[in-house]
Amino acid sequence: MQAVVLAAGQGTRLRPLTEDKPKGMVEVAGKPILTHCFEQLIELGADELHVVVGYKKQVIIEHYDDEFEGVPITYSHQREQLGLAHALLTVEEQIDDDFMLMLGDNIFRANLEDVVNRQAETRADAAFLVEEVPYEEASRYGVCDTNQYGEIVEVVEKPEDPPSNLVMTGFYTFTPEIFHACHLVQPSNRGEYEISDAVDLLLASGRTIDAIRMDGWRTDIGYPDDRDRAEERLLEERSEIDSEGDEEGEAVEAAASEEP
Repeated sequence: MQAVVLAAGQGTRLRPLTEDKPKGMVEVAGKPILTHCFEQLIELGADELHVVVGYKKQVIIEHYDDEFEGVPITYSHQREQLGLAHALLTVEEQIDDDFMLMLGDNIFRANLEDVVNRQAETRADAAFLVEEVPYEEASRYGVCDTNQYGEIVEVVEKPEDPPSNLVMTGFYTFTPEIFHACHLVQPSNRGEYEISDAVDLLLASGRTIDAIRMDGWRTDIGYPDDRDRAEERLLEERSEIDSEGDEEGEAVEAAASEEP
């Protein structure tokens, strides 16, 4: 399966961490955010990585070159940061089947495989990982309204009066039909071509989009504090894994010493 990673933004809210590098190259727990993204996508079955770059793109290209862990990487340049739908169109000619889309400023430890598995079912035209947040925070995100079957019926970008507290997280699967919708999107009040508007056009055309509720956690690295929080969680998990490994090793040694 092909995978697209959007990594063109300037990361102005992350300064000073992004003064000399793009957001995706900010390190979390000893690795650039993009490395975390690539590792997860490959684990999910990605056999091609398509990375949309822009701000200080050369830092990304020089670091990863044309492959990551044996998986080829191609780069597309978004010359102006005019929204996610605009960024997605830069890879249109390279995508020929269902694909994964990940925002390159997120750290996930969640059930992404459930989204990919749902996309493989013939009934789904797209699937999104969604997260429940407090209602007072929902207006900061793209908010999903769903029906009784868990299908998305509407997506509203940063609404003043959210229809629900289910928000998009930054991991999606699509068919190439999303590109046709992106071409039809008009600039929003923010002057950007919103992915939520493209999704609404898909829905209006009768497409089925499933919402997969997140099991686990994710952090959108928007501010330096977000980076610190994600790093703390990752290091805690690593410490727990190391402790479990030590306990298993001690148990094996104890069992071996008890053998006649």
